[in-house]
Amino acid sequence: MARVIHLGDRRVGDGHPTYVIAEIGINHNGDLETAERMIDAAVHAGADAVKFQKRTPELCVPPEQRGQMRDTPWGYISYLDYRYKVEFSEGDYRKIDAYCRDRHIQWFASVWDEPSVDFLESFHPVCYKIPSASLTDHALLRHVRATGRPLILSTGMSTMEQIRAAVMVVGTEDLVLTHATSTYPCEPEELNLRMIPRLRDEFPCPVGYSGHEVGLVPSAVAVALGACMVERHITLDRAMWGSDQAASVEPGGFERLVKYIRVSESALGDGVKRVYESEQPSLKRLRRVGA
Repeated sequence: MARVIHLGDRRVGDGHPTYVIAEIGINHNGDLETAERMIDAAVHAGADAVKFQKRTPELCVPPEQRGQMRDTPWGYISYLDYRYKVEFSEGDYRKIDAYCRDRHIQWFASVWDEPSVDFLESFHPVCYKIPSASLTDHALLRHVRATGRPLILSTGMSTMEQIRAAVMVVGTEDLVLTHATSTYPCEPEELNLRMIPRLRDEFPCPVGYSGHEVGLVPSAVAVALGACMVERHITLDRAMWGSDQAASVEPGGFERLVKYIRVSESALGDGVKRVYESEQPSLKRLRRVGA
């Protein structure tokens, strides 16, 4: 069985270039112009897609947290009001959709609730992403599956039993599992990149990596370990306000990240030992043959 899925006109999986996602998430802080600048940065870096997050705040914010007050760029407001501030409207997403089409980059979103799936359906996204927090929301998993679109399922803060249960709900067709550790930012000793081959051994679908570390090297290592998809948060400036900024990559860093990934996948080769033509001069000059 081929470990490959289609995301629009792209093939993602074994034997194909790593699919690189620049997650804008909510790093735009509710500002459409900022989001467009992040899209431009992702395109310049060579990313394959940008990703947003879509929530229905009154469904996703627990009742006990709604009235909690916090300092924000919009003043001292409740947590529920803050969540509304970082949600784009349908008109905003129409502009995002047109902007991405004009710049020839795919876009989609993580969906946190069923109305968010219904909201995004009119944009015909290439896939949906289920965030780690929602891996155990089987009703949401079934709702996304009913759209018939490919699914990316993130596995942060989940046990193997929970991952297996989620895969039982959605099946492995048109599915990508992404290994993740849901700490922002994540220390290297908790990245546990060896989970990538572990997931590949257990499930017959493509496996990717959603990284929240500081730095770029682990994401390239993830590719060497078999990740066919790499997702990293992008930001214009890590000093910007927001909970995800510290685990994000600035435009120049994202450009280097894509280059590291492309060099890594090129360097992996096919595992067939051969003598390259470029080695012939050294072979003729240096080879010793014993009696």
